[in-house]
Amino acid sequence: MKPSRRHPGQGNRQSAQARPTAYRQLRNPFTPQSVFSEDAVAAMHERALRVNETLGIKVLLPEARALYRQAGALVDEETQMVRLGREIIAEALKSCPRSFNGFGGDPRRAVDFTPGSLIFLAGSSCPNVSDLERGRRPGTLGDYIELIKICQRFDVLHLSGNYTEAQDVPVHLRHYAAMRAQLTLSDKMPFVHSRGREQVEDAFAMIRLARGLDEREFRQGVYAHTVINSNSPRVLDNSMAQGLIDFARHGQVTIVTPFCLAGAMAPITIAGALTLQHAEALAGITLAQLAHPGAPVLYGSFLSNVDMKSGSPAFGTPTHLQATLGAGQLARLVGLPWRAGAGTAANGVDAQAAWETQFSLWASVLAGATLCIHAAGWMEGGLTHSYEKLIVDIEVLQMLAELCVAPPADEDALGFEAIAEVQPGGHFFAAAHTMARYRTAFYEPLVADTANFGTWTEQGERTATVRAHEKWKQVLSEYTPPPAAEACAAALDAFIERRTKEGGAPPLS
Repeated sequence: MKPSRRHPGQGNRQSAQARPTAYRQLRNPFTPQSVFSEDAVAAMHERALRVNETLGIKVLLPEARALYRQAGALVDEETQMVRLGREIIAEALKSCPRSFNGFGGDPRRAVDFTPGSLIFLAGSSCPNVSDLERGRRPGTLGDYIELIKICQRFDVLHLSGNYTEAQDVPVHLRHYAAMRAQLTLSDKMPFVHSRGREQVEDAFAMIRLARGLDEREFRQGVYAHTVINSNSPRVLDNSMAQGLIDFARHGQVTIVTPFCLAGAMAPITIAGALTLQHAEALAGITLAQLAHPGAPVLYGSFLSNVDMKSGSPAFGTPTHLQATLGAGQLARLVGLPWRAGAGTAANGVDAQAAWETQFSLWASVLAGATLCIHAAGWMEGGLTHSYEKLIVDIEVLQMLAELCVAPPADEDALGFEAIAEVQPGGHFFAAAHTMARYRTAFYEPLVADTANFGTWTEQGERTATVRAHEKWKQVLSEYTPPPAAEACAAALDAFIERRTKEGGAPPLS
């Protein structure tokens, strides 16, 4: 499979450091954990099949209903309800690839979508952004560009995403600006919104221009990703259904993620909410396979709960963790790579934001999620992308990435000679074993401060949030675009100019 005809980009200029890191391709070092028995998971799967078979799902797009009908589903055109037999779902699951590679603009950015991989994507789909200087505000193209530049710097963020909405660009032209920003400022695999066939085909054309691919080469590889959300309970709307069809037919990956919150859009019990989520995910995955057997898909979960006093979404809760573990069991049952999500309902970069994000992040890791979305920067239940929280969370992701490599335990690492060298009551600072390794022995923090209280006070009592603020500003000041990405700007600009003159592409409602 050929990822690109262009020369690989060199990435961004990194700050000098003696200690090498390898964060681009991570393997989860932990055994996936379970919260339900095998019998309980089998019962959820059976009930989900029953939901699709007897209750059905409302499918708004006529083209999607036609595909379901051709496969033998019972379709009621008056109510738009589709009842999907379990044998149809079983055949669809057989045709799903169990693993595949995704490509960016540099072959070294290849992403392995397979169970056991550990892929991180920063917070996405946030209408607002915030930082210490400019405060909370609606997202703009300028904000989106800044977030792309910051995320490009860090190898532990493996995909490019829709970090915020460029609300200062008209909706019929917004996808051009978003794709241009991703393709000229980053060499990571880009995100494409599923907002109608015209916009999707425009985005695919821009990727082909940027990567130097013809139509056949593009369809043979995976060069873009999107998220498909069903409207729980049991509705698949026009743009999401069309996105499933269009991405499948072009060989690009869909991350099929029902938007379930226990107690609101799903049953209040975790098992019941997982049953509904599983049913909706299977219906979406099946549509992708009916459109094009073998289309790459990820099973998706972002199940959490609501605050039953206010109705507000809650994240990083015990329910969120248990639901993620249960979703991992269901994903393993059907044998697919899958996504989970971190997140927080906190309104500021504070202790609540830290514990909720880490709790939900660990849920994804311990559940064996292939991809964790909203892994950095995402707060307020997805309403805001914080620049400072982005950096703070990247610190945590890099520490998790360190755990993906087992520490050495060979004869030299066991340190017998060092133990023998240091006398009882002595220290190891000057031992030969230490002197040979001290520059690279330990993780080098991004923003964590290990100074004592006196030194910290003398240096201005700068909190982690303040240090994170300084770090993202430094990253932006040091940014340089990957050469191969920058080189495609002229071709993209010509395409955008032509399509803009033709009227652009309004989103599908």
